[in-house]
Amino acid sequence: MSATGIIIGEDGRSRCHWHANLPDYLRYHDEEWGRPVTDDIRLFEKICLEGFQSGLSWLTILRKRENFRAAFAGFDFHKVALFGEADVARCLADAGIIRHRGKIVSTINNAKRAIELRDEFDSLAHYFWRYEPGHNERPAVVDRDHIVANPTTPTSVVISKDLKKRGWTFVGPTTVYAFMQAMGLVNDHLEGCFCRPEVEAMRTALVRP
Repeated sequence: MSATGIIIGEDGRSRCHWHANLPDYLRYHDEEWGRPVTDDIRLFEKICLEGFQSGLSWLTILRKRENFRAAFAGFDFHKVALFGEADVARCLADAGIIRHRGKIVSTINNAKRAIELRDEFDSLAHYFWRYEPGHNERPAVVDRDHIVANPTTPTSVVISKDLKKRGWTFVGPTTVYAFMQAMGLVNDHLEGCFCRPEVEAMRTALVRP
């Protein structure tokens, strides 16, 4: 890995270092991370899974993602909002997910808050994408030093505060910024990563909700 945080894969392509050439993590890096998302279910899933990640690695969550989807009705927040104590108990007994009562209860709570958000803004996508940072808020160069030095941003702080005011939980500024990075509200693929121009082209072509 160079000082810029770029590594060369076995296929000769330059990538951000964090996938560590692990096959499943590499696919996530190449095919998902940073590519803009406007689907409400995927947005809800991601912000919930980022909450589950708190204190853990994203790789741990990624490898359990299908189990999470099965446990939480595919992250259809209309269905999750109807979960009760029996569902909490079921999830706590599910060894395929992270059995943390607070995070399970948070997901159910946030599903109810997501319905409220959708009712107010027509979609979760419209709510989140209206916070997309402008060019003047972005660094001239996205390199490893920048990423390490900025686990949160002023925008993620604003979103976090607003979500908490609306009753959401497990949505701290670091969690929110990881969500923004993954869902393409910013392009934090490093300079030199082959995905960076691909993601930027997708963001340019995106019709904002």
